[in-house]
Amino acid sequence: MKALFFALVLPGLLSAGDKPNVVFILADDLGYGDVQCLNPQRGKIATPHLDRLAAQGMTFTDAHSGSSVCTPTRYGLLTGRHAWRTRLQRGVLDGGNDEPLIAADRLTVASLLRDHGYATACIGKWHLGFQSDAPAARDRGKAAMGKGGLPVGARILGGPITRGFEVFFGCSNARTMGSLIEGDRVTESLDNVEVLPRLKRRAVAWLEERAVQQGKPFFLYLPLTSPHTPIVPSAEWRGTSGLGDYGDFVRMTDAVVGEVLGALDRLGFTDNTVVFFSSDNGCSPQAGTDSLEKLGHFASERFRGYKADIWEGGHRVPLFVRWPGRIAAGSVQAQPVCLTDFLATCTELLKVELPAEAGEDSVSFLPTLLGRVGESKPRALIHHSIDGRFAVREGPWKLCFCAGSGGWGSPKDKEAETRGLPRLQLYHLDEDPSETRNLVAERPEIVERLQAVLREAITRGRSTPGYEQVNDVEVRATGLHQL
Repeated sequence: MKALFFALVLPGLLSAGDKPNVVFILADDLGYGDVQCLNPQRGKIATPHLDRLAAQGMTFTDAHSGSSVCTPTRYGLLTGRHAWRTRLQRGVLDGGNDEPLIAADRLTVASLLRDHGYATACIGKWHLGFQSDAPAARDRGKAAMGKGGLPVGARILGGPITRGFEVFFGCSNARTMGSLIEGDRVTESLDNVEVLPRLKRRAVAWLEERAVQQGKPFFLYLPLTSPHTPIVPSAEWRGTSGLGDYGDFVRMTDAVVGEVLGALDRLGFTDNTVVFFSSDNGCSPQAGTDSLEKLGHFASERFRGYKADIWEGGHRVPLFVRWPGRIAAGSVQAQPVCLTDFLATCTELLKVELPAEAGEDSVSFLPTLLGRVGESKPRALIHHSIDGRFAVREGPWKLCFCAGSGGWGSPKDKEAETRGLPRLQLYHLDEDPSETRNLVAERPEIVERLQAVLREAITRGRSTPGYEQVNDVEVRATGLHQL
């Protein structure tokens, strides 16, 4: 694969002073229905700062993470390419001593923006793989990480600062979040409850540094560690939601967003900063979703399933985008988009063109953001579950290539097949957003068309127009007949 750290310049390239700052805040396991303004009837958690962000910008009601679990979603967000084209076709990386999932020569949002004059920082949870020079990690591999992560002083290899970010402060994943990394070194070990406040303070401090070191636009990627397990709200937030620790942790997460937005206001960055907020997948059942529903809170709103599932609750996520004076405040958009579209959106924002070998699954939604009606073309979305099951969405139609949830929800695939349920599921989401009526037997022509969409996306190595590309490995697509 050729080096990709470039982009073709289009007419009207923005000067340094015209380039907007970009901030992307990514929550971890926050459900669509956990945000109050998206779920006023079935949501019980107050999220005033996210509600304010939505009121000041555009709300997407049909936005999707690239996967229903975190590692593949993060890969897609930064590269504009689905992770199922790589070796990771089910599950997530362990986070211990994994080979980096993003190839060293692959264009990322960070390398794109860095090469166009941006200061770039990743502050938070990486979970895209790196290795270490720590003897224990070298000798014993994944088992060496344990609950405490890497030892202080260990050097990480292939981490964020080798993938376009000039600054990294954060952790590998939720299981080892206490091992804080700065740059390429583990610098300290913290209790889990201390991690989110530290990330917040560091993000604000980095923004303050940008105010002092003026002259360069900036890109802040802030992948939070919350409200993923371990669910550890700090003392000031415990008991504030009336819904237990998970509700408290969501409120704490919302407050972190408020601190970052407040820093942008205080430092005079708001008007020239595009702020994106989303989540890497739906709410996890490990958050106690059964108990939350008994208390009247539905973290997936009306949608079926939760994290890991191929159903909507697994990958339909909040997405708010704010750019004062450019994006209409309080606007709501039902256009289906995917977080893989972030890369192409940034390239259009810069008025540059992606190389042919980058962003294979990325489509810019900048025209939609700027209210340019009619410029955005309809496109199919491809969803993926923790068990490697696919779904294809085109217009209101969604075809799931499995009999069950494709993940942790009931019925799981084997149970569904044992019960004699069809091995494919077809839903009309406009009429049946909760995915309760399987129409696979009634609309065979739709099934055939959507099978062809997935088949083409796999065999062409991309789901967007352009030159055919090659997947890293053979793609396993259970349920796709005659591939």
